[in-house]
Amino acid sequence: MIAGVAMLAAACGGRPVPKDAVHVLDASGDVGPSMDTYIGRAIRDAETSQAKLVVIELDTPGGDLDSMRSIVQKIEASTVPVAVYVSPAGARAASAGTFITMAANIAAMAPSTNIGAASPINSNGSDIGGTLGTKVMNDAVAFIRSIADLRGRNADWAEQAVRNAVAVNSAGAVTLHVVDFQAASFDDLLKQSNGRTVTVGNGSKVTLTNLEDAPVVHTDKSAWEQFVDVISNPSLASILITLGFIGLIIEMSHPGLIAPGTLGAIAMVLGFLGLGELPVTGAGLALIGLGLLFLAIDLFVASGVLGATGVLAMIIGAFVAFRGAPSGARPSTVLLVVLGLFAVGLVVSLATTVMKVRNRAAPMGTHALEGHIAIARTVLAPEGYVFVQGERWRAALDHGTAQVGDRVRIVGADGFRLRVTKEE
Repeated sequence: MIAGVAMLAAACGGRPVPKDAVHVLDASGDVGPSMDTYIGRAIRDAETSQAKLVVIELDTPGGDLDSMRSIVQKIEASTVPVAVYVSPAGARAASAGTFITMAANIAAMAPSTNIGAASPINSNGSDIGGTLGTKVMNDAVAFIRSIADLRGRNADWAEQAVRNAVAVNSAGAVTLHVVDFQAASFDDLLKQSNGRTVTVGNGSKVTLTNLEDAPVVHTDKSAWEQFVDVISNPSLASILITLGFIGLIIEMSHPGLIAPGTLGAIAMVLGFLGLGELPVTGAGLALIGLGLLFLAIDLFVASGVLGATGVLAMIIGAFVAFRGAPSGARPSTVLLVVLGLFAVGLVVSLATTVMKVRNRAAPMGTHALEGHIAIARTVLAPEGYVFVQGERWRAALDHGTAQVGDRVRIVGADGFRLRVTKEE
């Protein structure tokens, strides 16, 4: 049994990572919390396995400022040398990618790539005006100059990339000393990096040797990171939350179905988890959650005020939540409008049904028995007694005669005497 457990543990564990390897990461797409988590884990794994070099193959249009700062901090603190390689041909290290590239111990670019255009802007692409714009600009300039000074790169050009959004191709970046060299391929990157001495996070100097003979380890995203990447899509996260809300409403309207409620709750949790991986504010998410809660309560209170307040809270929450998000991290406005209208339409429809049911007069007494089948307990000729819903009632047969045990249908009542017809 112990041997079986040991074999199972060995099977479940990942393949052993060789020492003195070159770890390669694929960092393509928007800079955000997901990329930050991935790069941070990969650097920790490289440090644990005593890797020779971490190579981040970068291709990004930019992204979230906070995530970019976090990635830069992880690169600068790494005890394993980090190289950023802007590749393949046609790739770019724009905006936040400029900061990340210049923070690397070794910065290289493939031919036909570009770097720069690092000016901070609003999420809708407009300039940040006023005092806030000045503060953000000066902060970004100071940050990129500190990065350039740390790595001995062109701090003046870096400042212009932030202040005036200048950009340059790979050949120009080498000439301006923005990056170290141009590499035609990954093997060329290792060849040109070999023999270089760099300073790592703990302050020690490391000379890169025998890189071309070192084993190469590709650090892929984990299953969880890939899953978070999928649900972090803002449109998908919005759909999950809406479907979850619909499932909970169906469950509350029809208690006991179980499946809509449980699946709806799971969908909502996943949707909010996905939004939590995006640069959104907690206040916006809280407003969206309150809006959904108000709409749900209004189904039972039917005041109309809660429903209107819920819709308003959801609209404000959507704007607040995605106010600071980059354009690639914002769900489509059309999708948000369609989902909002659909949710409001569903709530109005269910609320209308609830009001109709509440306003409908409930049958009581003998009227509640109309249409039911009764069993004759005595001969009905035409009067006698019948048994229905556990009770014995006096009844009169409209036509003919009914024997004991015959089935009769209740069609009305005269006071406490039922009127029945014989059921064939």
